[in-house]
Amino acid sequence: MWGKSTNSNGKTAKIDTLIGQNSELHGDVVFRGGLHVDGTICGNVSADPDSGSVMSLSERGVVEGDIRVPNVVINGAVIGDVYVTEHIELAAQARITGNVYYKLIEMARGAEVNGSLVHCKDDELASKQPLIEKPQPMLLEESDDS
Repeated sequence: MWGKSTNSNGKTAKIDTLIGQNSELHGDVVFRGGLHVDGTICGNVSADPDSGSVMSLSERGVVEGDIRVPNVVINGAVIGDVYVTEHIELAAQARITGNVYYKLIEMARGAEVNGSLVHCKDDELASKQPLIEKPQPMLLEESDDS
């Protein structure tokens, strides 16, 4: 049930991470493998452009931030720009408010993009993809309230 789904390329994508329907995540998400979102992410979503990672956003899913992944299937709402280095599929209930930068796109009847569709070659997408930085731990200083 949760283990695998087949994307439009005929490849089988394993879901490593699931953000459930009643979940709301605040902050950036960096993943590898498969990410399925039924809930809400308030922050950017990214994966290494060379990882072959796959993100799927269900009709109940919402992302308020930029998405930077190799492969994505969107059937929910995105408020932000989408950068895809390999393949993007916009399903019938996809709603994007922002620009879509892509190499290969599939778009179903009913999908909406309120922004620009920008076709990019490999080298152009790489220049639009910032390096994924791992978050640095915060150092907390002790206060001297004595």
